[in-house]
Amino acid sequence: MQSKTSNKTSATTTDKAPRGSVTAAHEPSNTAQPAPLRRGRPRKTMEGSARRSELIAIAARSFRTKGFDATTTRDIASASGMQSGSPFYHFKSKMDLLFAVIDEGMRTALQGQKESLAKLPDQANACERLHALVLHHLHVLLSPGNDFIPVMLYEQRALPPALRKEINHAKDRYEQAWRQALQELEADGRLQTNASLARLMLFGAMHGTLIWHNRKQPLSLDALAKQYIAVFVTPPERAAKAIT
Repeated sequence: MQSKTSNKTSATTTDKAPRGSVTAAHEPSNTAQPAPLRRGRPRKTMEGSARRSELIAIAARSFRTKGFDATTTRDIASASGMQSGSPFYHFKSKMDLLFAVIDEGMRTALQGQKESLAKLPDQANACERLHALVLHHLHVLLSPGNDFIPVMLYEQRALPPALRKEINHAKDRYEQAWRQALQELEADGRLQTNASLARLMLFGAMHGTLIWHNRKQPLSLDALAKQYIAVFVTPPERAAKAIT
């Protein structure tokens, strides 16, 4: 009997975990421990955003050089070092990627245009504002890595009507400052045609630089912008003589 009692007591004692043991560490505590604070954006979010931007840049280059129809998502994935289906983690389809190329390009261009105009003095006249607009647009067209305008010009037709409408709204916002400056110049008699036609012709002439401009040419973009304005805008003294 003593042996059985002794064994039973020993087993009961063994089942109780001593303080500080693994079992005791898992017992619920009445004191809630504060969660560690995270600073900044989560790493995955930043990495995802960077990867998305990289895909847009690669797609823009491929759409520009090969065309939208000839470019496959496999081409884009391969150029970015991803698996063939990985772009669909960021974009539902190749069409969504085309829209992102144009839409984000327009957003960046519009923001840059606002910053260019903000640098001018408050008293800047219409011709000075037009020069800032033309110079900024030339930078958008000719700076390395800016492929969205050729894509927009030649591949926007591939977008469905609803997405084309969104892009056209963005273009209208971008061109609003141009309309205002050209309308003021027309009112002063300094345009050879009406403001609407002058805007279309000016954009058409500038977009031609995508074909013929060479970065090795001695003419700076600032000088080129002045040349464009000289073609479309009459100097004030000549405009005054024409009026009289």
